[in-house]
Amino acid sequence: MLDQYLIIHKSILPEYYEKVIEARRMLEDGRIKDVSQAVREVGISRSTYYKYKDFILEPTELSGGRKAVLSMMLNHEQGVLGALLMRISEAHASVLTITQSLPIRDKASVTISLDVSEVDGSMEDFVSGLCDVAGVEQVRMLAVE
Repeated sequence: MLDQYLIIHKSILPEYYEKVIEARRMLEDGRIKDVSQAVREVGISRSTYYKYKDFILEPTELSGGRKAVLSMMLNHEQGVLGALLMRISEAHASVLTITQSLPIRDKASVTISLDVSEVDGSMEDFVSGLCDVAGVEQVRMLAVE
């Protein structure tokens, strides 16, 4: 799974990649309240922001532990998120944040950040185990450090 990622110096990337990160930072820290205002502030379109927001990540300076960010699509059925959280707990990972979208066509997009410092085995095995939960359609690792 990690073979799907590259580390690239930002000097060779289009400028709008950094602007997506800046817009996301403004939204996360509360300086800006909505996406429209954030993208206007940094000078990109809403479509550019939404196209790249889940794929452009930056390394962070964290004090200990390993962190991972996962994006997944869940069936909108009672108990799916609970079963997923149970599997995460059984793997000795700890949930840091959960963001879930409103279900569209009976599917909900969920992004979960985790402390995976206590997970036994590889991240590939961990992600594969999450894919086995009934109602989990897909799991993508967005970042791990």
